Amino acid sequence: MMRISPPVFLVFCLLSSLPAFAGKPEFELVIRQHLFEPAVVVIPANIKIKLWVKNEDPTPEEFESYELNREKVILGGRRAVIFIGPLPPGEYPFFGEFNPKSAQGKIIAE
Repeated sequence: MMRISPPVFLVFCLLSSLPAFAGKPEFELVIRQHLFEPAVVVIPANIKIKLWVKNEDPTPEEFESYELNREKVILGGRRAVIFIGPLPPGEYPFFGEFNPKSAQGKIIAE
């Protein structure tokens, strides 16, 4: 039986996962004064994308979407990535859970 040392196994795992994260279209969303900018993000349908969310406010905000099945807290002054999709064509609303009346937006997959 062939044995693989832990460092070799770790390198193999890292290299084999690279294609899954390489080349994904990237989009950016900014939280400023408890608003998402832009409020509408158009992405390609049926492709997994990387959504960067930058919180320029000094307070934390939570990106939340029931339709996308995503929630992520982004601390004030920080940036986070959220992987989305692949999605069929359609509209997917999201909101800031800490400021739901002002922080609203949607992703349109087309």
